[in-house]
Amino acid sequence: MFEFDPSLLILSKRSLEQVQPQFQKIDVLTEYNQQKMLRAFIGNKVSEAMFAPTTGYGHSDWGRETLERVFADVVDAEDALVRHHFSCGTHTLAVALFGVLRPGDTMLCVSGTPYDTIRPVIGITEDAPDAGSLKDFGICYDEVSLTLDGKLDFPAIEAKIRDVQPKMVYIQRSRGYSLRDTISVDEIAKIVSITKANSDAFVMVDNCYGEFTETKEPTSVGADLIAGSMIKNPGGGIAKTGGYIAGRAELVEKCANRLSTPGLGKEIGATLGNTRDLFMGLFQAPHIVGEALKTACFTAALFEQLGFKTTPRSDEERHDIIQAICLGNKENLIAFCRGLQKCSVIDSAVVPEPSAMPGYDCDVIMAGGSFTNGSTIELSADAPLREPFAVWFQGSLNFHSAKPAVLSAAQAVLDEMQKKEG
Repeated sequence: MFEFDPSLLILSKRSLEQVQPQFQKIDVLTEYNQQKMLRAFIGNKVSEAMFAPTTGYGHSDWGRETLERVFADVVDAEDALVRHHFSCGTHTLAVALFGVLRPGDTMLCVSGTPYDTIRPVIGITEDAPDAGSLKDFGICYDEVSLTLDGKLDFPAIEAKIRDVQPKMVYIQRSRGYSLRDTISVDEIAKIVSITKANSDAFVMVDNCYGEFTETKEPTSVGADLIAGSMIKNPGGGIAKTGGYIAGRAELVEKCANRLSTPGLGKEIGATLGNTRDLFMGLFQAPHIVGEALKTACFTAALFEQLGFKTTPRSDEERHDIIQAICLGNKENLIAFCRGLQKCSVIDSAVVPEPSAMPGYDCDVIMAGGSFTNGSTIELSADAPLREPFAVWFQGSLNFHSAKPAVLSAAQAVLDEMQKKEG
């Protein structure tokens, strides 16, 4: 149906056989999380009447309120704020940070320096002053570096918490544009324990890309607040926009006051017909995440067969949907993204070009043939054109359509390498 080099098809078959044990584990995970989701829907008596749109202030929106109860139940939180009003994951995180931090407070990030787009929010970039960052509002920032091998430094975390006594301990669960390991829920539980034993700080987790990749969420093990995007994992490829914040009820209410206004909080916010998509996407999310995990696992195995370094490796336990592949040079990065785009369901005729992107310090190339613009639970890849010349690949609504796209990306890289050799 699709034409690829016979040698690549042999490697594809070998890779698929290699990852069958991982696929079986993913199926067990998916079934658990999908049944947990079903139980939350049934327990909250979700009905079609809840999908009706509201306008204006959105007072007494039954569907919106039920959606947030369902979400809170699924992630083991006291409360949740799930709204289409959040424009992206970074916006959602910014609302949470500004919602719960006050002038004079210290935010301590214990997972190294956060990824590019959140740095201007904190105020740790070279951007113009008075742009409205946390720093501009007198909120201090500190961090604990990772160890030399990219691991959490638990002794340093404990010492820093004792010394600084922060208001917030912040964890970026996923890797961003780095090659460190994704942080597991068990590791988050350890940070929570250290934090509570040595301070009065609360723990916030940037949970983007990690939702439903384990049987527990950070809020299941004591994290006070989590936040993420609905066009990543929890939107299931159906939500058209939005984000979520979940955790302790009083913290969620503070975030709601920041999103709307003090005194109104969660009580307003017209849904304008978005509720059905948010419900449907959330319900589908565990299954879609399982498909994305299978795609990532197969991709790692295939590129390992081709001789490239991958992280995580195909046989490693996964805590998010992201697969990083070290491709060695910018030409291979560009070829990978163009090959992926060529076999994407939407915009397959588009040819990706590196370009400047807001929030990044170098040109970035992106590939994504998604039904929702920028949806990273759908098949996509992106890479800054800088060392270590790795591509970060994620998503897929189903493994069977993602597989030829992955092969197309691999074929493009092989063709690029052969062109250089020739």
